[in-house]
Amino acid sequence: MSGKGKIVWVRADHLTSSAERKGMVTSALEAGYADIVLREEDSALQKVGRYYPIVRKGEELFADGKQVGVVLTIRDHKDAEKASRFKGKQEFVLVESHDWKVIPLENLIAEFQGTSTKVIASCSSVEEAKLFATTLETGVDGLAITISDPSKLGQFSALARSDVAAVELVEATVKAVRPVSVGDRVCVDTCSMLGIGEGMLVGSQSACLFLVQSESMDSHYVSSRPFRVNAGAVHAYVLGSDGRTKYLSEVKGGTELLAVDSQGRTRPVVVGRAKVEVRPLLLLEAEAGGETYTTILQNAETIRLCTGDGSISISDLKEGDKVLVRLEEGGRHFGHAVKESVVER
Repeated sequence: MSGKGKIVWVRADHLTSSAERKGMVTSALEAGYADIVLREEDSALQKVGRYYPIVRKGEELFADGKQVGVVLTIRDHKDAEKASRFKGKQEFVLVESHDWKVIPLENLIAEFQGTSTKVIASCSSVEEAKLFATTLETGVDGLAITISDPSKLGQFSALARSDVAAVELVEATVKAVRPVSVGDRVCVDTCSMLGIGEGMLVGSQSACLFLVQSESMDSHYVSSRPFRVNAGAVHAYVLGSDGRTKYLSEVKGGTELLAVDSQGRTRPVVVGRAKVEVRPLLLLEAEAGGETYTTILQNAETIRLCTGDGSISISDLKEGDKVLVRLEEGGRHFGHAVKESVVER
């Protein structure tokens, strides 16, 4: 239920009629939201689709039959003072207020910071949501979209991705490109259409990941496959939407990876399938920041590396060309970035 970064819930429990509540649930599912707050009497709505229902019973919240939190309605300072009694005792405190000026949100965030209890703030506008997400720099743990018009859910879509930051890309200078016989390579087919200049970050060393473009351009031999990134050999790292690396051999249907464009803008994408096939391979060596890094890609003209002004096919790549990479200091331990001295060759 907690997801990555900011938790985002959609509330249907506040709406008066059952038809309104059903409309909110179906619209939330269509918009891609997975955590929806229901009334106790709306158990039938749990069968509208597959999602994570949070059932409100009075002022208590339940999931999978177990209490996971409480609803705290703040009308005055006395109500706000009640918040501390839930600290460390409830997983979630869903806070709602008709007038957020009654209590500075900073107080609530400071009260629960560093505890196991997550503060979910009800918000009725995108502006309110953005404010809540950044107050005291860290913001609340989560946001509960509380609106009456389900058609406005799309306006909040960026909130679910608020944990995904832009990636800093730099140019690396190609030193060598040479065949290395054959091996198992991974072709990643996503559930999204990727654009020209957009792909995934992969590499043989976590310290340097190369931006491999999706097959969004037609070639002389095959039509474009905008949903596909021919990512490289099974040993290589690929960057996930949670900021952790995975081995390409671990990628499978349902895995969420990070799509990155040549400007460093990012978005999470879901993998539909990953195909491992024996193919001829090429070793790419490039220099950046005084170090030499490598990655291994399929030897085929459809594989393209992103550059500062477009992209270039691996078949045309030559010494001295510039390609875009992401550099990282330290190393990785089970995919997590760590501050340690690591040498990968």
